[in-house]
Amino acid sequence: MQTGRNLDCGLEPSEPGLPASAHPADPGPSGERLVRGALAVCAVAALLSIALGIPGAASAQEEDRFDNEVCLACHDVPSVEVPLPSGETLNAVVERETYETSVHGRLDLPCVLCHTAIEGFPHPSVTAESLRAYAVERYTACFGCHQGEYTATADNVHAKARAAGDQEAAICTDCHGAHDVAAPSGSGIDIALTCRTCHSQIYDLYADSVHGAALTAGETDVPTCTDCHGVHDAEGPENPEFHLFSPQICATCHADEELMAKYGISTQVFDTYVADFHGTTVLLFEELAPDQETNKPVCIDCHGVHHIVATDDPDSTVFKENLLSTCQRCHPEATANFPTAWLSHYQPTPDKEPLVFGVRIFYRILIPLVIGTMLLYVLLDIARRARTRRRPERVANV
Repeated sequence: MQTGRNLDCGLEPSEPGLPASAHPADPGPSGERLVRGALAVCAVAALLSIALGIPGAASAQEEDRFDNEVCLACHDVPSVEVPLPSGETLNAVVERETYETSVHGRLDLPCVLCHTAIEGFPHPSVTAESLRAYAVERYTACFGCHQGEYTATADNVHAKARAAGDQEAAICTDCHGAHDVAAPSGSGIDIALTCRTCHSQIYDLYADSVHGAALTAGETDVPTCTDCHGVHDAEGPENPEFHLFSPQICATCHADEELMAKYGISTQVFDTYVADFHGTTVLLFEELAPDQETNKPVCIDCHGVHHIVATDDPDSTVFKENLLSTCQRCHPEATANFPTAWLSHYQPTPDKEPLVFGVRIFYRILIPLVIGTMLLYVLLDIARRARTRRRPERVANV
């Protein structure tokens, strides 16, 4: 760790400011004497101004507090550091160009809008034990301007993990940065790479999937992490409600006829799932017990979660040779003939499953014909009985 001279000015990337132990770069003996002399003169002048009641002295101090130039005078220099009890070093350097090109810097927002405890120096001492504790302590400053987004994170999957003791779970600055905050690019690959920072193994699975491979190849229509998991209200499959309603997430793309036509994918994939026994049961759960886990498979139970591959890929869980083992997850007694009864997610046609298509047409004709014939028979019988009742009355009248 570099241990340059001690400068009693500790504004820091995420407050409560730096203590008197902040360390800028060593300017050498002569430079050190000049800096100390300048600081001493400034400090004495400020104290005399306040003590003598010179007009404007207090207001000038308050104005300086909102002047980023005052902050950058100390923090836009190399190696401003604060040692922490954990043995780690808190880097308090804020490069002027980095901040001024950030979304906050372009709006000319003052540093103290986030570092609210900073009123002058020496700054309040940093009380955090470690770098992570400091970040978790400071990210709450985002609430001041971004109440809606901050509130949405309050009970998401990351907040729940922190409440359970995992302090490494993501906070605002882990995704957006601190002094280098950029406006959201809207790029799916940028989002995925941000999530990769913590979820590298999941990202690697996703990158090899049919969705991830298309995204990295430049395709913009495929889903990225936040399309499925949400943004600030991120949830994961361990949440029963998220798992239950996951077919609706898939439907966002796979029930969109215009989008699917673009890639030659039939929307029957989703429609046939909703129409079969599994999908119908899941829909009933969604309506009647949305907070309970369903015992019927949803899309991800068969196709996988992050490593979804094309159905004709030998590694696919729904590839013909792999289908039996996939079915046996829920149907352990299933035999080799079990999956052959499934027509996949497509309607039978004269070219595909002609026998099933013929039987379906036969019953579509037979059932209405039988029911119609029965109704006609009943109506004719009612009419005959009515005529029979009226006939004795006519005979009696004669």
